[in-house]
Amino acid sequence: MSDTSTYTPPKVWTWDSESGGRFASINRPIAGATHDKDLPVGKHPLQLYSLATPNGVKVTVMLEELLALGHDGAEYDAWLINIGEGDQFGSGFVEINPNSKIPALLDRSGDKPVRVFESGSILFHLAEKFGAFLPKSGPERTEVMNWLFWQMGSAPYLGGGFGHFYAYAPEKWEYPINRFAMETKRQLDVLDRELAHKPFIAGDDYSIADMAIWPWYGQLVLGRLYDAAEFLDVESYTNVMRWAKEIDARPAVQRGRMVNRAFGEPHTQLRERHDASDFETRTQDKLEQAAE
Repeated sequence: MSDTSTYTPPKVWTWDSESGGRFASINRPIAGATHDKDLPVGKHPLQLYSLATPNGVKVTVMLEELLALGHDGAEYDAWLINIGEGDQFGSGFVEINPNSKIPALLDRSGDKPVRVFESGSILFHLAEKFGAFLPKSGPERTEVMNWLFWQMGSAPYLGGGFGHFYAYAPEKWEYPINRFAMETKRQLDVLDRELAHKPFIAGDDYSIADMAIWPWYGQLVLGRLYDAAEFLDVESYTNVMRWAKEIDARPAVQRGRMVNRAFGEPHTQLRERHDASDFETRTQDKLEQAAE
């Protein structure tokens, strides 16, 4: 059914109340810290403050892939930022990311700590730092960057558009669901056509472009986002499905999905990560068992 009522915008919008729906309590039209809270700092040069949303998973996958390649300098401490409780509005987090969004990285490997925020910027920073998953020059590098920026511009239509109105809004409205479902399917078709003639999105090699796109679109077609796989007929995007499953099978991706995860089955949750051994000893099921 179509909407039965219409909304007439006021001349000047004011924030009178929460908008409703999931995450309404943390949405607000102003920036800045709401409370004083210092961030913890671990022993490694790289300090990550995040949550295992698709944007957070991009970075933990990258870090685990770098470690799998033998880059010891990519060792990191991953601290949980619970966005449902407003941790992203603490003063320490806002100092690293004034936009109050996860993930945020503090690179302490040099003489002066460097803050890196926005997931695409973090992927690029790490690729440059370690010389991995990004060609050094030429058309191949440009193609990776094309797709990295494609993801940064496209995913808000999937998450903030389709995901919000299909899964999180307080009511189901036909117009926004149709509008964003159409755009999401168009984007899946873009990926499907590209992946028809190459193994990875930017060509023959796995890159930061795949790491950026997979947590959103790969997990969508694997049925992990918004419970929308059937609604979007994701099985029809056969090339995206092939690519998504191949990346999902990578051990570093499987580890990356677990880091800063505070939902799902306890054995899939590694809420904080400070050492590679944590995957074996500090998943939530083991911590809960030890506490009994």
